[in-house]
Formats: sequence, C-alpha cells, structure tokens
Amino acid sequence: MDNSGIYVGLDIGTTSIKVIVAEYVQGQMNVIGVGSERSDGMNRGVIVDIDKAAYAIKRAVESAERKANIKIHDVVAGVPANLLKIENCRGMIAISDSSREINNQDVISVANAASVHNLPPEQEVIDVLPDEFIVDGFDGIKDPRGMVGVRLEMNGTLLTGPKTIVHNLKRAIRQAGLNLVDVIVNPLALGKTVLNDGEQDFGTVILDLGAGQTTASVIHDHQLKYTYVEQEGGQFVTKDISVVLNTSLEDAEKLKVQYGYGWTADASSETFPVNIVGQNEPAAVSEEYLSEIIEARLEQIFTNIKKQLEAVNALDMPGGMVVTGGGAALPGVTDLIQDVFGMNVKIFVPDQMGLRHPGFSQSLALLNYEVSLSEVSILAKSAMVESSRVVPEQDDNYASSEDQSTNQTNYQQAQPERPIKETKRPKQPKQQTAQTSTQDRLASVRKWFSDFFD
Repeated sequence: MDNSGIYVGLDIGTTSIKVIVAEYVQGQMNVIGVGSERSDGMNRGVIVDIDKAAYAIKRAVESAERKANIKIHDVVAGVPANLLKIENCRGMIAISDSSREINNQDVISVANAASVHNLPPEQEVIDVLPDEFIVDGFDGIKDPRGMVGVRLEMNGTLLTGPKTIVHNLKRAIRQAGLNLVDVIVNPLALGKTVLNDGEQDFGTVILDLGAGQTTASVIHDHQLKYTYVEQEGGQFVTKDISVVLNTSLEDAEKLKVQYGYGWTADASSETFPVNIVGQNEPAAVSEEYLSEIIEARLEQIFTNIKKQLEAVNALDMPGGMVVTGGGAALPGVTDLIQDVFGMNVKIFVPDQMGLRHPGFSQSLALLNYEVSLSEVSILAKSAMVESSRVVPEQDDNYASSEDQSTNQTNYQQAQPERPIKETKRPKQPKQQTAQTSTQDRLASVRKWFSDFFD
C-alpha cells in the first residue's frame, strides 16, 4: 500500500492544541507546517465544552495552514487513555466457496465476528488490532487475502473507551469544519514512535507527562498491554506554585518554566523576583524553594503511578522507562523519576526541525502510526469503527473462471432489460394433408397399371 501523501496530526491537550502537517514520500517524512494554540473547553485531557474546543481546534488548524500554505480538510486525532479497556478477541467465519480467494470483505467479516462483545452502554469500540489470522488451521498469517480455505479465524486485541469522550472528540472536530479520518489511542501511537524495536519487543514503560493528566502505558511484544491515567499533571504543579507563593497562575507558569527544577538537588540558592498578589513590591524566592514545591507534587504523582505499575509487575521491564510530553522538558525531572521508580529512564525528544520539544511527541506519533498502518489493519478497524479510509481491492487478473462467469452474470443482470417484441410463430405445414395427397397419387398409379394389364 502506497502511503505517500499529506497527513495532518491533531493533538488536543489540556493546555495546548498542536497540529502537524507532514508530507510522506517513499517512507520519508517532511514537516511542512506546525500550528500550536492555547486549548479551551478542556479539563484533564477531556473535552468538556464542545463549542470552545471546536473554536480552539479551528485556530490551531488555521495557524498550521498559514505555515504549510495548504488547506486542511482531513485530520488524524488522538484520544486519551481514560478508562481504556484492553481485551483479547477471537473470531471465526466460514468461507462459502472453497475455490474463491479470501478478499477484503472476508477480513472485515472475521474482524466483525471477533469484535462481538457485550459492552456496557457507556463504552464503545475505539480500535480492533489483528495479531494473526488462521486459515484452515495454519496460523501466524499476517494477511490472508489471496489465499483459499474454508475457515478463516482472527486473533486480535480490542480497545474500548468511554462513549462520551470519543463522541465529544468527534463532534468538536466536525464542528471545526474538519473530516476526521481516524481516531487513535494516544499510548498506542506513542509506542510506535518513542520506542525502538527492541524496547517494544522486550517491554518498556512510557510515561507521558501532560498538563492535565499523567499517563503510564506498558508496551511489550509490540503490543499495548496496560495503561493507567493519573488525573494530575503539570497544571497541578502550576497551581501549587500559585497557592504557595500567592501569585497568579500566569506568573506561576512562567516561574516554573524559567526557574523550576524537578529535582531539588539540581537547583541553586539564587533568588528571583515574584509578583505577590496584594503587594506592590515583588518578593525574592530562591530556585531551591521553588523546586521543593515542584518536586513535592511530582513525587506524589509518580508514587501513585508506581503503585499501579507494581501491581502488574511492570517495573521489571528490561526496556526501562521512556518519558515524554510537555512536562519532560522540566530540568531534573528524569532524576526524580529514576529515584522514585528505581529503573533506567530516558527522555524522548523528536528530532525533526521545528518539533524538537517533548510536547510535540504525541502529534508526531499520530502521524507515524497512521502512515504505517497496513491495509489489513485498516480493514479490521473499519469492521466496527466509522472511518473514511478506503482500501482498494486486490488485483483480480488472477480471478478464477467461476469468478469471471459470476461477474459476467452480475453485469448482465445490471443491464437494462430490452423490450421484447411479440411475434407470431410461422404456421407449420399440415403433415396430414401432405400424407393424403401422396396416397391419392399412389392409388391412381395402381389403377393405371391395373387397367393396362387387363
């Protein structure tokens, strides 16, 4: 499948909305436009006001359009992992004609059969991930199309999430005048971008430090195995600074970015001025004191996440932990994470021009994930999830004669019926009259011979 073309990734975060426009040519990505605007109508990574969120999305898209000098219509968006459920699924269908090759519709049908679950009314299917196909007992098949058999099976993974979150996301994007091509679970996309092949295989924990929430996900054997969302993030660090130092949220955010450290040992005793509400003169605060405020909140967040990861034995993963998200840009945060979790930690920062900040990891991951999807994965997802992507049918030049005759029959049936003129059948000659005339001639001949020899 040729995935070359223009792709647009939309990352709707709590404090900012990021849009990346990239052109893929022969597997190479070229970023041609980036838009970033302040979010609105969001709370802890979830859309709570559709109208405000739609307007913020529209502003971010317009910013990317000006830089890329193109008109954006189609986007790929990420959905947070709040209350995400990961389940194994299995389906089987019978192929009616054993001489017919397995086609796109068969893949959709078996994926649909695998997706049949008794979901709670508040949950809906977000993604269907095929792991392998089995044709007549032969397993380990990645793409069964073109094969022949009488039984097709699929083993896969089913991802379901809250219907409200998915609906609000789709509604806001449509209200912004955009066509939503695909919805991707954020940790699923991150795993394909921030981890190398070995880390995905042996097992690694991804820690996404967002503003409204912090998400921990476990990738093992190239599959998303577990996710946990802590409903606190960098925004709560800013609130703590604002409350403790008695300064505005805007000033608190600036202090965190300019003077803050995630690890108090890295901070110095140098002071800086802080505007205090109700006072005319600014107060002097040291970097060390500010870092103590930051570290206290971050340590609480990481400790809660550690308890959840310990419960599923995820802290023994050979790949360690990869940290990304806007909060990963805070100096010293990796030292604190390593101290709390007791495992190897590294930060992922995109290396593309204009994206060299961990805050752009998610939007970049959405693009990389979408462009790497196989045709079979797209077909499987289309069985249960609404999508505007189209997968062409395989080449039918090798179709069997039976398929060709069937197609010909269908074509003939599709033609308009011609009016049939009523015609009279020609009258058949009367055999009885012919036989009578012959008998009369024979009788006259006999009479002549009889009279002659008398």
